Amino acid sequence: MKRSKIWNNCVFVICFLFCHITWSQTVFGRWKTIDDRNGVNKAIIEIYEEDGLMHAKVVEILEEGKKGALCTKCEGEQKDKPILGMKIMQDFEEQKDGIYKGDSLFDPEQAMTFRGKVWLDEENKNRLKVRGYLAFLHRTQTWHRVVE
Repeated sequence: MKRSKIWNNCVFVICFLFCHITWSQTVFGRWKTIDDRNGVNKAIIEIYEEDGLMHAKVVEILEEGKKGALCTKCEGEQKDKPILGMKIMQDFEEQKDGIYKGDSLFDPEQAMTFRGKVWLDEENKNRLKVRGYLAFLHRTQTWHRVVE
């Protein structure tokens, strides 16, 4: 009886660890953005799948004094809308090896849309590389997985 109980507990722990490892190796989830210029924590972004494509939205503002920020530089229907809840990535497609690419990576601070590329850091799967392209120039940020 004791042996069976111990075996069941071991199986549970192994399954739990396997699920956790599998979960932590995906781009989907919540990520903390940090300004690569000054180190300020900016926001929590949720990356999710919808209709087989990757999307992302702002789910929490972390930066002091910006909690109720509006997209004042935006034009059109996003003009003066809250940044909280705003979709910043839309319709990114998985290419190969877990790399996602798309044409709609939106930066609300600059009110600019870039082509984008997203992938997990090879050295640490809890870091996400997010690269925006404008013509032949690009900039890459590292986002950090939020472990809840």
